[in-house]
Amino acid sequence: MIIEDYTGDFATRMRKLDGLLSGKNDLILVGSSYGGLMATQYAIDNENKVKKMILLAPALNLPEFKPPVHTKLPLPVIIYHGTDDDVVNPQIVKKIALQCFSNLQHHLVDDDHSLRKTFPVLDWKNLLLID
Repeated sequence: MIIEDYTGDFATRMRKLDGLLSGKNDLILVGSSYGGLMATQYAIDNENKVKKMILLAPALNLPEFKPPVHTKLPLPVIIYHGTDDDVVNPQIVKKIALQCFSNLQHHLVDDDHSLRKTFPVLDWKNLLLID
């Protein structure tokens, strides 16, 4: 497990992520908000290295996001997004996610952007399994 803090613009953050994950395969990426955007962009750019993603209120609506051009990503993607998210619009993100991923589980939950109620009760043991 790699847990890292990122600073700087999107390109700087992605270079750091690329460096941290260099030489690693069979990755399960977990990202929240901007980290969800970073995880998704990494998976698009390195599809052969990523086996699964768990995204928490991912900021896929930001202009930095470059969705896949020709096809949807087939890897399993699980999204949890709060219906009361006032930072990242869950309906816009769901629409974008449906266009990007062919194996998507999208969960709208009664929560806010930080998923304060949902995060502690998620079944991480099963979420982190590769089907």
